[in-house]
Amino acid sequence: MNGPDITGLLVLDKPAGMTSRAAVDRVQRWFPRRTRIGHAGTLDPLATGVLVLCLGGSTRLIEYVQRMNKVYRTRFLLGAQSDSDDADGTVTPVSGAVAADAATLAACLAAFVGTIEQVPPAFSAAKVAGQRAYDLARRREEVSLSPRPVQIHAIDILDYTYPHLDLEVRCGKGTYIRSLARDVGARLACGALVQTLRRTRIGSFTAEEALTLDAGAETAYAHLLPAERAVADLPRIVLGDSERKRLGQGQAVAVPSGERRRAGSVSDG
Repeated sequence: MNGPDITGLLVLDKPAGMTSRAAVDRVQRWFPRRTRIGHAGTLDPLATGVLVLCLGGSTRLIEYVQRMNKVYRTRFLLGAQSDSDDADGTVTPVSGAVAADAATLAACLAAFVGTIEQVPPAFSAAKVAGQRAYDLARRREEVSLSPRPVQIHAIDILDYTYPHLDLEVRCGKGTYIRSLARDVGARLACGALVQTLRRTRIGSFTAEEALTLDAGAETAYAHLLPAERAVADLPRIVLGDSERKRLGQGQAVAVPSGERRRAGSVSDG
């Protein structure tokens, strides 16, 4: 039996050190028992930032939020590698690593902008023969994942003081920043891993409007967003009361071409 009909979206600022699922479990305490809550776009325990939660009937819209463009701020640690491609794994210094100059670094990063083939990290939710890759990796079993196309719209260098490289990355669905760090390190022949990672935006949802886990129930209710925010970039049709009633009953309705409207595109920042 489902709980009360609480529907809407909530933007959470996930802290470091916990899974996205654990963050959802904390938020669940703010709402009546059996309120359905799902999250759109998993963040690793190391990562912080924007996690969009869908409540009640809005859980059916999770896929629309997941496919939105994302913006990350990250610090790569050069001169080292990790079995998880981030600082939470077993970190190994790369012997003989040499700092790349600014021009070499810029050219390297430019090569990763556009549609690229990317292999997910071994410690990821990607599946291998029906099993999660991270389950195999934790059992020290071989993990062989196929590359998949992802879209990286831009990589901006915020600061470079070897061995630290601070970046802002704008990318599409399914992009692993850990894989980007690993591949950048391989191309520079010095190794690299994600030391810090923060997601600042998903579509139009930003860190500035996000709640922390100490917000509490009253604040959460006040900050629920309408479900329409999840589909703001889709075509919109305005119907009258009678047409809405007929459509809700599964009947076809005629829509004059003048009533078709295009919603504004969701910005990726």
